[in-house]
Amino acid sequence: MSATLISSIARTAEPSGMLRRFLGLDAVVTGANGLAYAALSGPIGRLLGVGEGLVLELGLFLTAYALGVGALAARREPPALGVRFVIEANLAWAALSVVALVVWFTPTAAGAVWIPLQAVTVLGFAVLQQLALRSRTQ
Repeated sequence: MSATLISSIARTAEPSGMLRRFLGLDAVVTGANGLAYAALSGPIGRLLGVGEGLVLELGLFLTAYALGVGALAARREPPALGVRFVIEANLAWAALSVVALVVWFTPTAAGAVWIPLQAVTVLGFAVLQQLALRSRTQ
């Protein structure tokens, strides 16, 4: 990806601004997902074909994770170590989502669509965050 494309997606050419925006977007999307999972674990679990207890636990985890990512995004200069942790966690989430889909879950049709879509979204956050972090250090 070119720096121009990343800048246009972030709507800023300032590297720390790009990074903060991508972290902030990650925090908002992850937080909304986590809150929905926590508040509606029964219906979402049935819709996706995943256990209600697991959906509730994931919702609570995602909500807490989103707060941490949001705290990083709120910093004027997010520390590289914290950003790398978020990138690695996003990569792990994307990979584990696919593994869970293949190995552990027997999802409904909606779950078979949602789980990979979520993995691709999280992978996209990781890629954008990595590119923004790299452009900040260059």
